[in-house]
Amino acid sequence: MEVDKALIERLAGLARLKLSEEEIKEFQEDLSHILAFVEELNAVELEGVEPLEYITANKNILREDEARLELDKEAALKNAPLHDSDYFKVPKVLKKQ
Repeated sequence: MEVDKALIERLAGLARLKLSEEEIKEFQEDLSHILAFVEELNAVELEGVEPLEYITANKNILREDEARLELDKEAALKNAPLHDSDYFKVPKVLKKQ
């Protein structure tokens, strides 16, 4: 695929970008390098190579979920700057319209 000025201008238009002539030239070079690298990847022989699901052999090494009461309500509210008997109080962040 040829990366020319028209392609870069079209992509910039789709992305709603205004590019200077210098930026267009930079993007043209960068995109050419990227596409050349992708072509190198396409040339790699993958016959008989199984796709990876995970990078390591470890699978699901997470702990079991257990419901525990680690912190009671009073301890959780103890250091809150504003609270009532059951909840944290925070400033309003939404305004009525």
